[in-house]
Amino acid sequence: MNDMRLTERTVDSQKPKIAARKVQVFYGDTHAIKDVDVDILDKTVTAFIGPSGCGKSTFLRCLNRMNDTIDICRVEGDILLDGADIYDKRVDPVQLRAKVGMVFQKPNPFPKSIYDNVAYGPKIHGMTRNKAELDAIVEKSLRRAALWGEVKDRLDSPGTGLSGGQQQRLCIARAVATEPEVLLMDEPCSALDPIATAQVEELIDDLRSNFSVVIVTHSMQQAARVSQRTAFFHLGNLVEYGETGQIFTNPKDPRTESYITGRIG
Repeated sequence: MNDMRLTERTVDSQKPKIAARKVQVFYGDTHAIKDVDVDILDKTVTAFIGPSGCGKSTFLRCLNRMNDTIDICRVEGDILLDGADIYDKRVDPVQLRAKVGMVFQKPNPFPKSIYDNVAYGPKIHGMTRNKAELDAIVEKSLRRAALWGEVKDRLDSPGTGLSGGQQQRLCIARAVATEPEVLLMDEPCSALDPIATAQVEELIDDLRSNFSVVIVTHSMQQAARVSQRTAFFHLGNLVEYGETGQIFTNPKDPRTESYITGRIG
């Protein structure tokens, strides 16, 4: 038991990979996210849970400035990646998104070959000098996404011809190909069947040895299975954040308890 406490303390004393302070998000006059403070650790899976419309995906999109693409959206507060402000005017959002990759709810492979889907990011970011280096990145990324064995003999086939679960793993391979430091996943399994979901969950567990993974999920069971830390959002507020076991078995806030026991949500 002491060992467990020690591990938790050690994790908590790590420097955060991402530190958010007093983050507010407005869509026009609507105040969608209110005063969120959170530290996201490296090589850890962090789950954002909460009822639909509670702000968890909106907050996730702040972490790689995807909200910049929405005209009426305004983000205030500080979000630091390794201590550097990601909203600094000198930060190029395209470069930021190479460091903070994203996988969306619905698999969205490009209408290109499996190879070109994965090679796209390394090409535009100038990460390789020749075809051999690009081939190596494509293979490594597909292996990381547990897809190489299934597609290695048909890399020229269209990515859109894969099954839903394979397409989602292809999107994960595409996201990790630029060697990001953080991987954001917005309900990555909600469009998948149970078998594909289990494969992606297993993959998430493997990925955390190299990345900080942040996953938005509507499934509390999924959060309990894949994450080490969980944040509960409700009505735009971050109600509670802590070690996953503690959030699910001994929540400090009555709203968290009500959500987990099914009374709200």
